[in-house]
Amino acid sequence: MADFELNELQSDGKDSDIPDGPRSARDLEAVYDIPVQVSAVLGKATMQVNQLLKLGRGAVVELDRKVGEAIDIYVNNRLVARGEVVVVEDRLGVTMTEIIKTDRG
Repeated sequence: MADFELNELQSDGKDSDIPDGPRSARDLEAVYDIPVQVSAVLGKATMQVNQLLKLGRGAVVELDRKVGEAIDIYVNNRLVARGEVVVVEDRLGVTMTEIIKTDRG
């Protein structure tokens, strides 16, 4: 293993083979075809198993969200955005209103 001083490892960006700045779409082509699971969570509820078993057709489960409150959007079980439910032709959809930035620690 070679010994380097700290100033030898620091780069001003001029001599580096790694480009600085934003990545282009071409740099990301390798990940375009990777499937991800997207979930839009309207709300959550907690109940006991005996309550769950009593639910039948027409039963209403009260969620922890209010009407008009943003829904959570998850990608691969990671919260990435909040949004609103929209109708697209005859289907439900989600429009993102806020992107959630998290540290990837």
